[in-house]
Amino acid sequence: MRVGVLALQGAFREHLRALADLGIEGIAVRLPQHLQGLDGLILPGGESTTIGKLAMLYGLLPAIRDFAGDGKPIWGTCAGLVFLARELVGYDDQPRLGLLDIRVRRNAFGSQVDSFETPLSVPALDRVVQREELSRPFPGVFIRAPLIETIGNSVEVLARLENGSIVAVQQGLLLATAFHPELTDDRRFHRYFVSLLVGNRLPARLAPADEALSDPTRHHIEASRNIPYPHNGSMAEFDIREADATLKTRANTNHQGSV
Repeated sequence: MRVGVLALQGAFREHLRALADLGIEGIAVRLPQHLQGLDGLILPGGESTTIGKLAMLYGLLPAIRDFAGDGKPIWGTCAGLVFLARELVGYDDQPRLGLLDIRVRRNAFGSQVDSFETPLSVPALDRVVQREELSRPFPGVFIRAPLIETIGNSVEVLARLENGSIVAVQQGLLLATAFHPELTDDRRFHRYFVSLLVGNRLPARLAPADEALSDPTRHHIEASRNIPYPHNGSMAEFDIREADATLKTRANTNHQGSV
């Protein structure tokens, strides 16, 4: 079993370490071809704008949507949840996948200094634990966390804060958490995600039709499909300023060519 972790920016190393703890081979994903042969994909926490722009630049928006369309499980944590979401409050122009039928508000709990940890009740985790772990609260680590404001009919709520705020959801084989399980020693959420890979027990709900996406999201996906990769294939590190410059240059070129 091989699970990819999107390694453009953010806490991808922590997810790779968590997978290793479970005996799962983790693969750093930076290019579309890295998705080949994977059983699932994790989208880590980090900076969602940076992740979205780099994913667009390197052709990953359509590649990951196709990956989901093939019935492969995907899990987004924090910024990864934002990257999965269909709708972002106040950030409709931000590149994202638009796969998960939720409306999200970024940084809803404040800045970095407002980070907090709180125990969460997540009954779904009882499906993958030993008897002595049943009903044990999960340590939710929230760092500049997003808030799920609304969900579609096909989305199941997995966890809420005490005030009722939704912080974990599942839509078929798509999983999303507003917090960071990878920053704890508790591997139950990673075990739960891995359980989705085993025979794909749950029905795959394919990526939404392009007609269901906002115009900016549809444009970003199509642009990502048509941008040649400006790299030599090694890509040890990324520079978001270089990504911005490349996207603007190509946009201007396309615009001039269409006049």
